[in-house]
Amino acid sequence: MEETVRVVVDAMGGDNAPAEPIKGAVEAVRERKDIRVILVGQQNVIEKELAAYSDYPKERIEIVHASEVIETAEPPVKAIRTKKDSSIVVGLNMVKRQEADAFVSSGSTGAVLVGGQVLVGRSKGVERPPLAPLIPTTDGVALLIDCGANVDARPSHLVQFAKMGSIYMEHVVGIKNPRVAIVNNGAEEEKGNALVKETFPLLKACKGLNFIGSIEARDIPTGGADVIVCEAFVGNVILKLYEGVGAALIKKIKAGMMSSFRSKMGALLVKPALKETLKTFDASEHGGAPLLGLKGLVVKTHGSAVAVEIKNAVFQCVQFKQQKINEKIAERINDQEETA
Repeated sequence: MEETVRVVVDAMGGDNAPAEPIKGAVEAVRERKDIRVILVGQQNVIEKELAAYSDYPKERIEIVHASEVIETAEPPVKAIRTKKDSSIVVGLNMVKRQEADAFVSSGSTGAVLVGGQVLVGRSKGVERPPLAPLIPTTDGVALLIDCGANVDARPSHLVQFAKMGSIYMEHVVGIKNPRVAIVNNGAEEEKGNALVKETFPLLKACKGLNFIGSIEARDIPTGGADVIVCEAFVGNVILKLYEGVGAALIKKIKAGMMSSFRSKMGALLVKPALKETLKTFDASEHGGAPLLGLKGLVVKTHGSAVAVEIKNAVFQCVQFKQQKINEKIAERINDQEETA
């Protein structure tokens, strides 16, 4: 019998709350029987939104009331300390008390990051938990680690990111012996800033890590590596540029297809194939970004996330739990024999 994974979904977080988080939760329990979703937020709001749905297993969606909402513009540390009955704090505390296996939120990134570390807590030996989204490539996906949690990272942090990312790609995505690379401004070992130069030999010396060296930004979309290691400032720039260029290209392609009668006729012919191709480059298809290295699972989705991203983030949590990723990370981080 399959183990049921309990996932808390922040019904009040994000630009499209509560409609999209609740829709994503409903779709998740419709599609998989091994999921129980706990919607956390203002009960009357959630109940009103849920009333629009009738054909879902109601016994697998629970509501936990939280009277407060942390807004995006609020200082994260202050918000976590003062809004004890917010959907983010209540949900994270459920994971901390092991009343749930995972927490998914489209709300304030800062509050989720701070709350994840302060409330759920870091695994033993983990110096800095990184935020690690899957990004599309021509070969499938790559893990960008870190993309927003640790702007001023040290070499030892990046080494841990590489180890955690390698575990995630192997056991959640299913890539055996994933290729690990560090973001650099050239392929040569002697290139890079002080952080990259100091980290490179440490990664090279890691036993059990398939470190392939440096990767330039232009080689990321073509699948140059499976785990892309960097500190959060660089990672966030890569992620935002990635998303912006992707959206711009899609807009230009659509405009080109509608520019003449001939192009419109051609668009009708290629539309099915193009739709499937563009779908593989849609970030929402890959769920959210897990905050790795915690005692429980915390997943941050885009602030503008719609139901499909929420649903896929919930599915992500099931795989994470079933593969015991937290346990594997804790074991590897504390294995002192891995570093030569």
